[in-house]
Amino acid sequence: MILDGDIKNQLDEYLKLMEGEVLIKLSLGSDSVSKEMTQLVEELAAMSPKIKVEEAKLERTPSFSISSVNGDREVTFAGIPLGHEFTSLVLAILQVSGREPKVDENVKNRVKKIDGTYNFETYISLSCHNCPEVVQALNTMSVLNPNISHTMIDGAAFKDEVESKDIMAVPTIYLNGEFFGSGRMDIEEILGKLNLAPDKSEFENIDPFDVLVVGGGPAGSSAAIYAARKGLRTGIITDRFGGQVKDTLGIENFIGTKYIEGPKLAATLEEHVKSYDVEILYPQRAKHIQKKELIEVELENGAIIKSKSLILSTGARWRNIGVPGEAEFKNKGVAYCPHCDGPIYKGKSVAVIGGGNSGIEAAIDLAGIVEHVTVLEFLPELKADSVLQERLYSLPNVTVLKNVATKEITGTDKVNGITYTERDSGVEKHIQLQGVFVQIGLVPNTEWLGDSVERNRFGEILVDNKNETNIPGVFAAGDCTTSPYKQIIISMGSGATAALGAFDYLIRN
Repeated sequence: MILDGDIKNQLDEYLKLMEGEVLIKLSLGSDSVSKEMTQLVEELAAMSPKIKVEEAKLERTPSFSISSVNGDREVTFAGIPLGHEFTSLVLAILQVSGREPKVDENVKNRVKKIDGTYNFETYISLSCHNCPEVVQALNTMSVLNPNISHTMIDGAAFKDEVESKDIMAVPTIYLNGEFFGSGRMDIEEILGKLNLAPDKSEFENIDPFDVLVVGGGPAGSSAAIYAARKGLRTGIITDRFGGQVKDTLGIENFIGTKYIEGPKLAATLEEHVKSYDVEILYPQRAKHIQKKELIEVELENGAIIKSKSLILSTGARWRNIGVPGEAEFKNKGVAYCPHCDGPIYKGKSVAVIGGGNSGIEAAIDLAGIVEHVTVLEFLPELKADSVLQERLYSLPNVTVLKNVATKEITGTDKVNGITYTERDSGVEKHIQLQGVFVQIGLVPNTEWLGDSVERNRFGEILVDNKNETNIPGVFAAGDCTTSPYKQIIISMGSGATAALGAFDYLIRN
């Protein structure tokens, strides 16, 4: 049995939502994956009379496709979509059956207008929490438009194919046989890469806001909700709801919630914001701000959005080490997400750069997958919590190098090693390995502000106790500010403070 009792009970309720029949075509071999795939499909078919099954020859074996009776809607899974991808399977069945995808109408219309042939393939890992969003987005696009097809490919089931394409990060997307992109993307971001994002004209007639929030992470979402609850005309500019939270696997320090995964929290943030009268400009990025009679925010597409007050909550991103080889081998052995990309390095040797909590957590996770992990820390001692260090030092396949400086990540077409210097002796050494995971902290997403807002030498925006910047009416919140602790719950609090500060500002002015 592939599906346990609890999952079957949940699935039974979902399958009742099917609009029409679907046909599952199975392309099978004699391997173990084919046997498990057969068992999964048979269990699905036994749960609903609307699911029909037949054997067929598809492009990949083992794989299966889910298609509508008349063949105008179809998605394909090359691998067994369980783990993080189980939701992708459920949604595919429902949408192919005729149930309308929950997508903004403007987005649907843009997808339906796409002409030409678009054959997407997404290489994933079942342990990757970023992959389902891409898989579900492309599945939805293929359901909405018969010119678009999509196949999810489990890298563990098709190792030779993954290695032949030198895929070393997931999700990785190919379009019509050519590399399209990697990393988390939703439909809007995919449309943007296809040059089908909303243009400037769609934003020309927007009335000025009372409060305009730039950023859709925890701080921005909190700010938008607090502003809307004050009855203020509120807008939010974001290229992705959730921000860096989307790239976080398990969250165990969000007070009141023992455990939640980052993508789930990001989805609840978006749902909460949308429950209020907040105008969402998405997926958009701000490019410049200027204080005139009103505050003007220029978007990357050239549109100008005006507001009486502004809250900057653009968050932060992983910090690069800035050594030769890092940029050249990104997604070719240099990675930033151990949960997503760790399984690709099974049986290989990797390095983790960084001895803080995130670095040591990454090393512990990777040690259960790879052959050997080398941790490189610049300081004489690790900075991680003692409980994490104790766990790390108990592992037999981990080496810790302290007081060392990374000099270069080496390779040809992909990573083959790392060079470092012992800081006390000056001796340079080299380690042969196949992957490098960078975990050295965060850098604020504030470069686009230039000299318009006062920042410190780290690029963090300077704010007062009401989260106001040096520009009257312009506030900032979250990881892009001088807040000393970069935590989700602190970002949410600062977002609320900024919104309340903006409310006070508007009353006074």
